[in-house]
Amino acid sequence: MSKTNENVLLVPGESGWEIWTGQGPTEFILHRATTTERAGDLTDIPNGDLLLLFPVKAITAVPMRVASEDDALFPDLAALHAERLGLRPDPMAGQLTDIFVIAREAENSAIVSILLRAPGEGEMPPRGPKGFDISPRAYPLTGETIAVWKEFGRWVFALSHQGNLVYCQATSVDTGSPNDNLAREIRLALMQLSMQGLDLTPTRIILWTRAEEVSPASLSAAFRLPVEISPRPAPALPSPLSKLLPADIRAARREALKRQNIMIGIAAVALFYLGLISWFGYGLWKDNKETNNLLKQAAAAAPDSEAYATHISRWDELANAIDLANSPVDILSRIASCIPPNSGLRLRTADISATEIKLMGEAPQLEAVNGFSLKLSKNTDLSQFDWQTPEPNQSTRGWEFVFSADIPAVEGQP
Repeated sequence: MSKTNENVLLVPGESGWEIWTGQGPTEFILHRATTTERAGDLTDIPNGDLLLLFPVKAITAVPMRVASEDDALFPDLAALHAERLGLRPDPMAGQLTDIFVIAREAENSAIVSILLRAPGEGEMPPRGPKGFDISPRAYPLTGETIAVWKEFGRWVFALSHQGNLVYCQATSVDTGSPNDNLAREIRLALMQLSMQGLDLTPTRIILWTRAEEVSPASLSAAFRLPVEISPRPAPALPSPLSKLLPADIRAARREALKRQNIMIGIAAVALFYLGLISWFGYGLWKDNKETNNLLKQAAAAAPDSEAYATHISRWDELANAIDLANSPVDILSRIASCIPPNSGLRLRTADISATEIKLMGEAPQLEAVNGFSLKLSKNTDLSQFDWQTPEPNQSTRGWEFVFSADIPAVEGQP
């Protein structure tokens, strides 16, 4: 095989992008580790078929259980679930979603939907990649495993079931060793999976790092499992490669700049001819066919600005998926912190999106419900929501409650 057919893999590393090269799907060697976090700033990328693995921070993983075994129905079912969570990928920004099967049962399947944030300025490499995937899929795991590693200075984790990716998440933890906050994020993810009917009992924890002094004590204590520490292995090309294919933002902007230059040129020529018209009179202007043609071109180009504004507004609809503060897991963590300790209060159902919350639960004592209601309304991390906490109903097991919240509409906005 000639060198021109060599695969070049861009992988998010601990402190910057890593460039790996190889002839086969599992024969990659590290060509260069950089400290560059913007793919657009990478230089001296080797020749070959370029493939890019998106970092975990660029995606949102949405695992779910669906009552179907038909792969053809998975995209529609995943889209409906994502819509309910307030996640709407911009259809103008390319193929930003893909679906991977976790497990199949009779008339029931567990799948994970991957939603990619549309790449921004400088987030694509100078040379257009031939294919795309996500970094967790480049490191196959076995059994029920938690894998933890760093990407661009922050800890990320992935959960697997029988070697299949179930969930992955980037955290804000940037400490030298995994700490209690990271363990809490993983526990919340496992709790959310359980609420969706995806029970995962980890039997193995892997910590990938090149640092010599790293303590796994927090992870080991949180899950009561030994932690295997080793350098992150060489990546393997996922098979089959994902369907992710973002639009070339750089090309779109170059095209917009080209149209802008054309319009400026047209306007300059039009002004020149209008000056001639003023000098030679209305009759010369009426007979000048070239000027009329330029004016028609200017009128034809006018709708481009409206189309561009529509594109930008659709792009902004992804704000709820991009902002980690709107993550249902993060909101659930804030809600859980309001439950009075040792009160016996528990949530039976929690429907959470970036703009709406509905909680159904029960407690043995009325004081626990009232305390929970008070803490929700006074929690500064939930201050953007307007809470409705009606009086609980007494049942045979104590007190049942249904609380809801939403973000009030801003005056002047729909």
